[in-house]
Amino acid sequence: MMNKKLKKIVVLAFSIILIIGALSGCGNTIGDTNDKESKRTVKLVYVNWAEGIAMTNLVSAILQDKMGYKVDMKQGDVGMVFTSLSSGDMDVFLDGWLPLTHKDYMDKYKGKLDNLGVNFENAKIGLVVPSYMNINSIEELNGIKDELGGKIVGIDAGAGIMKVTNKAIKEYNLNYELLEGSGATMTAMLKKAEDKKEPIVVTGWKPHWKFATWDLKFLDDPKGVFGETENIYTITRTGFEKDMPEVAQFLKNFKMNDQQLGSLMGDIKDNDSKKPIDVAREWMKNNEELVNSWVPKSE
Repeated sequence: MMNKKLKKIVVLAFSIILIIGALSGCGNTIGDTNDKESKRTVKLVYVNWAEGIAMTNLVSAILQDKMGYKVDMKQGDVGMVFTSLSSGDMDVFLDGWLPLTHKDYMDKYKGKLDNLGVNFENAKIGLVVPSYMNINSIEELNGIKDELGGKIVGIDAGAGIMKVTNKAIKEYNLNYELLEGSGATMTAMLKKAEDKKEPIVVTGWKPHWKFATWDLKFLDDPKGVFGETENIYTITRTGFEKDMPEVAQFLKNFKMNDQQLGSLMGDIKDNDSKKPIDVAREWMKNNEELVNSWVPKSE
């Protein structure tokens, strides 16, 4: 009797061990799955600028629909963007203007950011006016100060173009106030002036859909404060390429020209009843050969 009881006890104990092991194994599997899920999420950060909205939503659509990744997108001012990248809270910023506009941020967080290369060439910043205005140079602005109310319409305070514009105000000894706002506010005020054919000067950059919508011109900058043409770069947190090599390779391949980016920005502007991600998906389908050339081939 004792042997049979002992045998039952041993069998029962062994069964319990097996059950515990199985549950433990299930727990590890769930944990592994969660780890894999977190590794498959790409965190994109962007500023409310036309080209950044367009490129970020297009990259998000490609990562989700073509490459099987989850995407987390967050918007903020440019200072927050670089801070979040340097701290590792976000992964990718597609709108880094160099060598001038975002140089201060790149220098400030040196060693905490990686540059994956150019995604758009020959970008430009400066002061922009409607072509109907009889002015061609920044040096002429003080002469029409009263017409403009002594105001230059700017965007968000932390933007690189705002810092350069403040420098230009000093360099050219302009008796103007630089108004802080946003990209959307700037274009709304530009539209209002264009509709009434009134004078206005704004902080402007290209690529931007406003140049396809209105006849605009950059004011000459003889002192070179705004620099020559720049390129737009893909900036990531340090270590991103090692953590997500496939995504990094895609981002290195991702390059748009003026016509391509301009058409995407225009589509988003003209379809304000749709979410930018939905417009980007439509653009992706209409430009599938180009999009597929960016996506790394599976081995």
